[in-house]
Amino acid sequence: MISSRMRSVLRDCKRATLITDMTRKFDSVLVANRGEIACRIIRSVRAMGMRSIAVYSEADAGAPHVTLADRSVCIGAGPPSESYLSIARVLESARHSSADAIHPGYGFLAENAAFATACEDADIVFIGPSPHAISAMGNKAEAKRLMRDADVACVPGYDGADQSDAIMAARAAEIGFPIMIKAAAGGGGRGMRLVEQSDEMSGALRIARSEAINAFGSNELILEKAIRGARHVEIQIVADNAGHTVHLGERDCSVQRRHQKLIEEAPCPVLTTDLREQMGAAAVRAARAIGYSGVGTVEFLLDQDGSFYFLEMNTRLQVEHPVTEMVTGLDLVELQIRVARGEALGLKQREIALDGHAIEARLCTEDPSRDFMPATGTITRWHIDESDNVRIDSGIREGQTITPFYDALAAKVIAHGETRDAARRRLVRALRDTTIFGLRSNRAFLIQCLENPHFASGKATTAFVDDLLRETRLDTPSQPLAAIAAALLFRLDFELACARGPGVATNLRNWSSGIPLTSHYSLEIDAVKYSPTVSPLGPDRSLVVVDGNPIEIGIESLDTESAVAYVADLRIRLRFQQSDQHELWLALPDHDCRIVRLHQNRSDSDDAIASGLVRAPMHGVVQEVVVAAGDTVAPGQPLLVLEAMKMQQQILAPVAAIVMEIHTRPGQQVVSGDLLITLGENAAEGGEETR
Repeated sequence: MISSRMRSVLRDCKRATLITDMTRKFDSVLVANRGEIACRIIRSVRAMGMRSIAVYSEADAGAPHVTLADRSVCIGAGPPSESYLSIARVLESARHSSADAIHPGYGFLAENAAFATACEDADIVFIGPSPHAISAMGNKAEAKRLMRDADVACVPGYDGADQSDAIMAARAAEIGFPIMIKAAAGGGGRGMRLVEQSDEMSGALRIARSEAINAFGSNELILEKAIRGARHVEIQIVADNAGHTVHLGERDCSVQRRHQKLIEEAPCPVLTTDLREQMGAAAVRAARAIGYSGVGTVEFLLDQDGSFYFLEMNTRLQVEHPVTEMVTGLDLVELQIRVARGEALGLKQREIALDGHAIEARLCTEDPSRDFMPATGTITRWHIDESDNVRIDSGIREGQTITPFYDALAAKVIAHGETRDAARRRLVRALRDTTIFGLRSNRAFLIQCLENPHFASGKATTAFVDDLLRETRLDTPSQPLAAIAAALLFRLDFELACARGPGVATNLRNWSSGIPLTSHYSLEIDAVKYSPTVSPLGPDRSLVVVDGNPIEIGIESLDTESAVAYVADLRIRLRFQQSDQHELWLALPDHDCRIVRLHQNRSDSDDAIASGLVRAPMHGVVQEVVVAAGDTVAPGQPLLVLEAMKMQQQILAPVAAIVMEIHTRPGQQVVSGDLLITLGENAAEGGEETR
């Protein structure tokens, strides 16, 4: 809830009328972004009475942000380099639509100083900081030097000009392992690798440079000491053009996977008032050191002893900004726009207070059980409710195709509560009531994180997800789950038969215990095979035998997309979608799965490992082929690097083998299932010797 005091602050901010540059007034804004952030910005633009203009790629023609805006302009093909990353096309769209200003959102061009300069040259207001500020903070190496001069503590590391492998390895040894390799020119987890020991340096440098050059156009790297057990805490700042700068408290972003944030909250569970003031003051010093104006975030690592170190400054709106909005009552997008217009901030530090607690979960189309591999495909069902104290920032719709061109973020679910635990429980409930079918998502994993005792008690650090993955097998189907799936399919089969025509043998309503109706199923549930048998015990109950284990299942309140299952005394509400007779998507409160009916003649000899066929696990672009025909590879050895949704994934050898044939090349676009490499039996591993 927003306090009356914060409502007063917001009203005062809106009443601020001091204009430092009358020429900066504007009434139309082009949003140079896509997805949920484009929708978010468009809503604030329209609420302020201005005209909103969306841009979209051909791949996003049916996306929600396209229809939400007052006007939309297509700017090119699906690949970002041909659309959202093209400065020329964005500016041409602004001219064509008579836009007065451009809001870059985050990602893409948001921290591109050349783009900010190009906007100025085109006499279009860039809603963000100056090109100078973006440049100063855009390179991590230069940013650390500036912060040291501003008396802001930095993580020990190396940011020198010599980028050779030999020097990087030597400096890493001096710093001491483990170390972090980071792209100097960007963030978001791209070009970032954790290195535990020296023999991992060469491969990690190669992958980090490749990701960095593809994502940011620069392969410059820095090294930082990896601080174990730290928290990732960031301070939200806002400054006007006259240099008046305040901070809006902190966000804890420690729960991360692949160095990308997953769950964020405000305030930080362990921050004291004194420590908040110290970190806030350091963030304000950092902003003033570069003459910053607008909304920005200064990120820190908070050590267990209370020491904190500068990581980077994001010169833009953050993905996780809603939690700050929910505890302060301020609209950060509106503040950005007002500063860009030249208005005074109208906020005093003593007036800013944090009301309650807010937690955000990033709902992504990815598979946590496969190292969070991005998932592509068509969203066949999408349902999520926005209720009291729960906010949904989404940029997808039912029927939309998720492509490999962009990141995996589908929606942000944010809950507010009077206490941290109240916010956490509301967020869990909202996620349990969410349905996304047609491709894998991290919904169940988010619930698992939020319900973990370590997170619930406020003790999660940056090691939380890695620790959880070591302790828990993710998304592994169980016998009860297989029994529920088989019982549900059995009921659906009989309902379909009943719809086709009456008959005692096919109508459960006419069933009697003297008629045997046992059905046999061959199912694959998230790549695990089961062969359950189902025997009805009555109109709503069945005996399901899975791997020799009998389980009684009740299926009640069945309709076209939901049912209630009973397993022993446990009542489970489930949602489902049967796309055809061979595929069923099933969502339980804390587990999602895809169920496939297998043909009885399918055998393990069809499997890729047995056949030696290495196929693409997802849509993407081949970045590098590491092996050549004739090479001998060991299990787990990298074969090639595939990039999807801005992240690179190593494709590894499933067994010891010889590379027989390579069917792809760097730069090639592939789809899930495409044949990449053919492997042959390794003679040294027991095959016949060739002569």
